[in-house]
Amino acid sequence: MTIMTSVLDYFASLVAEDDGLPLTETALAIAQDAYPDVDLQATLAELDELALRLKRRLPAEAGLTEKIGALNRFFFRDLGFAGNLNDYYDPDNSHLNTVLKRRRGIPITLAVLYMELGEQIGVPVHGVSFPGHFLMRVTLPEGDVMLDPTTGQSLSEAQMVEMLEPYLSHVTESLGSALRMLLQPATSREIIARMLRNLKAIYLQTERWQRLLAVQQRLVILLPEDIEEVRDRGFAYARLDYLRPALEDLERYLNDRPDAEDAMTVETQLQELRQRTDQGNG
Repeated sequence: MTIMTSVLDYFASLVAEDDGLPLTETALAIAQDAYPDVDLQATLAELDELALRLKRRLPAEAGLTEKIGALNRFFFRDLGFAGNLNDYYDPDNSHLNTVLKRRRGIPITLAVLYMELGEQIGVPVHGVSFPGHFLMRVTLPEGDVMLDPTTGQSLSEAQMVEMLEPYLSHVTESLGSALRMLLQPATSREIIARMLRNLKAIYLQTERWQRLLAVQQRLVILLPEDIEEVRDRGFAYARLDYLRPALEDLERYLNDRPDAEDAMTVETQLQELRQRTDQGNG
């Protein structure tokens, strides 16, 4: 418990403020749940070394377009980073230490690594929380370019509209208008939240409750105003028979949202937990 508390305290210190939230270090810290012995500083130093290798390849007068070309060649061709198409839902695709080692990941973790290297060579790359497929945005003198983090290829508006269509069946506005709204840069906090929710979905599907609880602990810390994450942590506690923390979280949720659509479901869970608590005290 002490180790878990110290890990969560470290995570809380990283995400305490929006300004200066260290994206790469925070994303890497998520791996501590699966790899408690991971050496975060050594992994960050490894990234610094890769950036140094890349810098040595760049002429002193390299412009932005030239730098992006060099970054793409280095990241995708020389280092061999790519999407893990064979095992897309492997939790390790969300653990930056493993992605760095295997050179395989999902779009969002590949993007975090690409953005880190880009920042170190003076290329401002922004993450874009696009539905179904995280993207990257680079502003060039001739305009914004959207990149696929699994290939480095630029995406046309037509391609992105096609990617978007399955997610907008109930939207009345035009796809072009919706697209422009969705291509706004994501904040570091939003990127970390999406990484954690990817893991949350995997652990729910595979019923790995202890891992799910660890993710929920982080989500509650990261998004303190999101009462739904408190509710979901309560459900995770209940799955693991941590009765009192489960009661506290679910009661907190209902106190905050007494008219929630799922209030009846939560109340039913609470009644069951109270009965089990009483039996345990009897």
